[in-house]
Amino acid sequence: MTADLSISAEEREALAEAVRDLLRRRGDSASVRTAMTSAERIDTGLWQTLCTEIGVAALPIPEDAGGAGASWIELAAVLQELGGALSPVPAFGSSVLATGAILLAQDDDIASHLLPALASGEQTAALCWAGERGWNTPGVHADAGLLSGTAHYVVDAESADTLLVLASGPGEHVTLHSVAADAAGVTVSPLTLLDPTRALSSVRFDEVASTVIPTPSDLADSLRTLGWSLLSAEQVGGAQRALDLTVEYTKSRKQFGRTIGSFQALKHRMADMYVLVETARSISRAAVAAVAVEDPDAAELALAAHVYCSDAYRRIAGEAIQLHGGIGITWEHDIQLYFKRAQASSQLLGAPHTAVAEAAAGLR
Repeated sequence: MTADLSISAEEREALAEAVRDLLRRRGDSASVRTAMTSAERIDTGLWQTLCTEIGVAALPIPEDAGGAGASWIELAAVLQELGGALSPVPAFGSSVLATGAILLAQDDDIASHLLPALASGEQTAALCWAGERGWNTPGVHADAGLLSGTAHYVVDAESADTLLVLASGPGEHVTLHSVAADAAGVTVSPLTLLDPTRALSSVRFDEVASTVIPTPSDLADSLRTLGWSLLSAEQVGGAQRALDLTVEYTKSRKQFGRTIGSFQALKHRMADMYVLVETARSISRAAVAAVAVEDPDAAELALAAHVYCSDAYRRIAGEAIQLHGGIGITWEHDIQLYFKRAQASSQLLGAPHTAVAEAAAGLR
């Protein structure tokens, strides 16, 4: 199950443009706001279109498992577009975290059973991992194949067909399990959080029978590396869009008889935002490329991408709010959604300051 790393930059840009065009036709903010105000917080129609017309979910999945046999680099290009539109689709939850867990497990039987339906978009999956205090200790415990406990902050669980569960067992060894989302004893509870554009849930297991998936001992670390790398691409897309909205607004808003974008002080602030975006883009690309080729430095690059891109996105979104003035904090303007996504995404899979402290402790 090897990925195709020979795809050219031109082909990758064409893929991104296809996604961009589809999102433009669907109406970026309209899709987000419809999902925010509906009972189902995920736009399943948009996801089906992305999967059937463009093959988004199939990108990182090998051809012999029903996928496109591309790589994480191509999926990152898509995530950048989806992050720019804040699209309410299960790309990160299903195509990165859950699909990544299956691929990293390297179990051919499980892969052939689960991946084809994920590749086609016919089904989605969610990864249950975090305990109440974060991702270092799973919230679910496994005992003789039965799962008990609660996984917190599960991305896109409320629409998932399959749950992949990281569980702690005897001796704190982490194991991976597969469970049908509608299995007896499984309770999915949607969470109301700061960021209304990403569907997070808590998932409770009451002695639920599961399929145990043989996994390498470093699965959790590898998943975190993968997650941080691909999340950074999404963050870059959001940061770019926040900058674009700000430039657009300052070109139209007038004060003292001039557009505010013509004032030198504001030009300098937007130039600083641009530098942050481009630096974040470079770091993100390096991290994703390292993951795609299984570079030994992938974990360090993923951490760097998580820390820098999280900080850059937060700073850019904060500046964007200020440069939009009073309208920036209103519900009607999209920029406030980017501010919330920037804050929330920085905490996924571990807060940057915690991750840095853990890495520093490991060097002692």
